[in-house]
Amino acid sequence: MAYKFLIIGAGLSGTVLANRLSAALDCTIEIWDERDHIAGNCHTKRDEKTGIMVHEYGPHIFNTDKKEIWDFVNSFMEFKPYVHRVKAMSSGKVYSLPVNLHTINQFFNKTLTPDEAREFLETQADKTIEDPQNFEEQAMRFIGKDLYKAFFYGYTKKQWGCEPTELPASILKRIPVRFNYDDNYHNNIYTGIPVDGYTGLIEKFIDNPKINVTLNKKFDSKEDTSGYDHVFYTGPIDAWFHYKHGRLGYRTVTFETIYAEGDYQGVTQMNYCEADVPHTRITEHKHFTYWEKHNDTICFKEFSKETTPDDIPYYPKRLQADKVLLQQYREEAARLSTTSFLGRLATYRYMDMHNVIGEALSYAAHFITATQSNSIPDVFPNDEAF
Repeated sequence: MAYKFLIIGAGLSGTVLANRLSAALDCTIEIWDERDHIAGNCHTKRDEKTGIMVHEYGPHIFNTDKKEIWDFVNSFMEFKPYVHRVKAMSSGKVYSLPVNLHTINQFFNKTLTPDEAREFLETQADKTIEDPQNFEEQAMRFIGKDLYKAFFYGYTKKQWGCEPTELPASILKRIPVRFNYDDNYHNNIYTGIPVDGYTGLIEKFIDNPKINVTLNKKFDSKEDTSGYDHVFYTGPIDAWFHYKHGRLGYRTVTFETIYAEGDYQGVTQMNYCEADVPHTRITEHKHFTYWEKHNDTICFKEFSKETTPDDIPYYPKRLQADKVLLQQYREEAARLSTTSFLGRLATYRYMDMHNVIGEALSYAAHFITATQSNSIPDVFPNDEAF
């Protein structure tokens, strides 16, 4: 029997899932996306003026510590090795991020060794904070007031639209401090950029006669989907339920385009750490594809703001009120028998690209096994809401 599946969303989750299901099952797959392109927020395209491959929704650097995921994406397209170096503008000076030995020595005008820097930061840390309860307390306990104010306070306030004291301490736990001169922003061993862009990669995921994609098609869960054996939803979970319990909190991003001759800033990403500078960072796209040569350049100046009903949601805020809403939506979703929710929007989690792909691969394997054994697949790929 040929199965008929509907996937909502042509981003990484939906297209990786479609790739695996079409390879393993006798099926036809419809993918619907409300945008006019595939690849979701990792969509890339050539800029008409410069010919540079542009990350339309902000920088995406593929990095993972899992060889099976690295091998999976490279089986569809070559990834060029890439080291993401981020600089930070603070009080008129440029520093390296993540905070490393060079940052510490430059900022404090010292020549510390790694062990000396560890000891020095211990003197900067606020030892009166024994159990950090929020982002600010975590930073003060970990790196002290001076580094926190210089690199994290203003940037975080702009990025999240609230005081850092309102954010959970766990956010800062993702930000490393290094006691060497390594300025590679990522720790994972496998890091690269697809040579023909992420949209080209995703086109290869869905290059199968079993898969049909319809763009500019907005989905409404009230539509009759009884003609499909299963629906896989990768959009915002609160949208599926028409926001009946309220809207989950997100931050979104807007961009101002800058064209220039030559090299605008000498690095892919420059963060602007001060609260009175309205933008959070500037990304220069020609540096993603260092193997290409371009005389001119294009940059995106990035601004963060609260998400309105007309905006694209980027970063889940996951504040206490959001946790309550998410649990309500998950409990309703769990009662659906022929629908699955996966991806960062449907599970309301911040996820890097390799996490999204890994989850889609794992869930596809689970669903295939459930289908072949006539058992009921899980509604969500993750057991807990938070």
